[in-house]
Amino acid sequence: MNDMTPSSDPPPVAASTVAEALLTRRSVRAFLPTPVPRDLIERLLALAARSASNSNCQPWHVHVLSGGAKRRLTEDLWRALDANGGATVREYPYQPSPESWREPFRSRRHCFGVGLYRDTLGIDAANTEGRLAHHRRNYDFFGAPVGMILTVSEHPLASGLVDAGLFLQALMLAARQAGLDTCPQASFIDFYPVLRRHLKIPDDQITVCGLALGYADQHHRLNHYRTTREPVREFTTFHGDEPAGSQVSPA
Repeated sequence: MNDMTPSSDPPPVAASTVAEALLTRRSVRAFLPTPVPRDLIERLLALAARSASNSNCQPWHVHVLSGGAKRRLTEDLWRALDANGGATVREYPYQPSPESWREPFRSRRHCFGVGLYRDTLGIDAANTEGRLAHHRRNYDFFGAPVGMILTVSEHPLASGLVDAGLFLQALMLAARQAGLDTCPQASFIDFYPVLRRHLKIPDDQITVCGLALGYADQHHRLNHYRTTREPVREFTTFHGDEPAGSQVSPA
């Protein structure tokens, strides 16, 4: 089977608990063309809007694209990618330059890149053409039937980005509960001028990321890749008394 061709999958399995949604959420990079009903999308967005925000500012805005609207944006983005490769200066400092990453983040990024490109796609570091071809798929939302662009007001300053992150996570977990999958995509911020022009984004809104939404193609090799997580002891410091239940009861 051609792994770039959508396949016939069994019905999607919905997450029945928050824990299950967290454990089964992953960044899906290959989707079936199965449409997602608008009323379902609206329900997911309504659930995500229950997210906490600073002083209940709710500074997020979502642009939802499907069908011809999604295709036209994709074509516009591809033209910009082929012409100049994207903006050299972003609307906000999303991440360091490649040479400026520090440990342990440098090693984690390297491990992710090796796992995705070499081990999963069979594209080695010297295969620039292959890497660019995969990167290009970002701007078609990895074939998902629904693409979203999340923006946030710049007026609340950095708190708006925190709020947008809470909204995004809630949306992804709600999607899992509905049997859908997602992929948050920072690649779109490289083309914020295209997004501004195409989606008529107001001057006081900045692009946070894109999001692919749909039903995962479970047979595609990209969806067999899994990332790992650090154990709690590596990123947690407990202060004060021992947590309840941690003491050994006397015999």
